[in-house]
Amino acid sequence: MLAFGTVLLLLVGVTHWLLFKRLVVATQLPAPWRKLAAGLLIALGVSMPVGFLAVRLLDIDWLRGWAWVSFVWMGLMFLLLLGAAAAGTLGWGHGRLAALRGVAVDEDRRLFLARLLGGAAAGGALLAGATAFHFAFRRPPVRRVEVILKKLPKSMDGLTIVQVTDLHVGPTIRRDWVQALVDDINLLQPDLVALTGDLVDGSVASLRDHVAPFAQVKAKHGIFLVTGNHEYFSGADQWIAEWQRLGVKVLRNERVTIGSGQDVLDLAGVDDWSAHRLGTPGHRHDLDQALRDRDRQRELVLLAHQPKSIHQAAAAGVGLQLSGHTHGGQIWPFYWVVALVQPYVAGLHWHQDTQIYVSRGTGYWGPPMRLAAPSELTQVVLRATA
Repeated sequence: MLAFGTVLLLLVGVTHWLLFKRLVVATQLPAPWRKLAAGLLIALGVSMPVGFLAVRLLDIDWLRGWAWVSFVWMGLMFLLLLGAAAAGTLGWGHGRLAALRGVAVDEDRRLFLARLLGGAAAGGALLAGATAFHFAFRRPPVRRVEVILKKLPKSMDGLTIVQVTDLHVGPTIRRDWVQALVDDINLLQPDLVALTGDLVDGSVASLRDHVAPFAQVKAKHGIFLVTGNHEYFSGADQWIAEWQRLGVKVLRNERVTIGSGQDVLDLAGVDDWSAHRLGTPGHRHDLDQALRDRDRQRELVLLAHQPKSIHQAAAAGVGLQLSGHTHGGQIWPFYWVVALVQPYVAGLHWHQDTQIYVSRGTGYWGPPMRLAAPSELTQVVLRATA
């Protein structure tokens, strides 16, 4: 965490310096505006790490306003950086083209172009930020996915699993939003609800009331949860006890039977892929333990927070893995960054003889923004035949 915090502070500092150079220095703002912009960038830069720590360490309502400012600015900062990079590239390209043609670019023309591109970068970032905010904070639309499983009993054809993942209840997602989500879940009348990790960002003491609506979820076969990496940042053992108090079955490298008699399938769940590195004794990703002594003639659905589990799942003959973690990239172009470290980023895929569905997430982390990566409330319909 110390290393992560150090890298984050360096990134924040460098990013704000680059924004100042591109949007303030390069455009030669007049002295009063230049000082105002410098002060504003410093204040916003400091607000991010300070606000993030204050909200997590101090359960004070008025700090939520600070959190909103910090997280919104985090998203706008990234979009501004993209715009500034594009403006700098266009400016550089214009200069190179003029040099190749042997045309001198006078200072007035260079300044006009810098201000034009800087204004376009700022305006584009604000427009993209407003659009991304809308798509993040709306109620997540239902995404229906049908999955054919060859071992599924015909009597269980049409069984529905509603998947909720990466909700990140915390400074900006609160009880009202969660209550609306629970109402939408119940409208779908699911057979089973799967919570695939990263549900919270904060302690049980500060967020207990905000996740309480999950006790109202109605599902024929129950509600099941596996841990994500953010549970370990928020007190995993305490949260496991709280979810169990709310009537949620937490699957920790274990398996349960769904159905009765011959009309059954197995549901397994594993701790987060990185659990062994996150400081909670006794927690680790162990698929072998979850699948020990299973009947391989039964269909098996696996809940695993990170798509990385698919390699072991395919080797073990899992029929379907449900995952999250990636947010689908959340803000373009992070999709391509996530794709460097996860085998799948979003959607339904085949991995050898195993299928995996990766949800883009039901909430969001950090900036209340989603750009080209819409949130979803996933309704997985299991089919015995095509």
